[in-house]
Amino acid sequence: MLVVETDVVAGDWPAADWPALTRAAVAAALAETPYADLADASMAVEVAVRLSDDAEVHTLNRQYRDKDKPTNILSFPMLAPDMLVSLANSDDGEVLVGDLVLAAETVVHEAAEKGWSVADYVGHLVVHGTLHLLGYVHETGDWDAEQMEALERAACARLHLPDPYEEDQ
Repeated sequence: MLVVETDVVAGDWPAADWPALTRAAVAAALAETPYADLADASMAVEVAVRLSDDAEVHTLNRQYRDKDKPTNILSFPMLAPDMLVSLANSDDGEVLVGDLVLAAETVVHEAAEKGWSVADYVGHLVVHGTLHLLGYVHETGDWDAEQMEALERAACARLHLPDPYEEDQ
């Protein structure tokens, strides 16, 4: 069973049903991967989403990635990708896949630049972050980036969101 815990802890986030939105985005990302069965596993498969502000994300980005600036989303996987394959055989009651932390000011600014609603942009970012939690990367080469972008496009289409990589929206 997929469990997505969503907390709004800081930042000026517009009114939205953030728990429903983030759950749908995590589920859509999961559905596009070989790990889709985890959504229906007997154990609780958990992703935590923290809607925060630029100050907190800046601190985390500096502390964990040596980047002295805020960013839109950070992903903190709790499992190595090879462990995900064996989860279907697990009898654990709960498995924490990882944490996602979003920065309100950066997200609101980038959504406006793209001409997206904040909720739609958060949906895309949660898809993106979830794929990182599942071991997908885009920094290691063109093939990896193209694979991850294809999964993001498919998950966003599943959510009726615009193509996040189309230039003219």
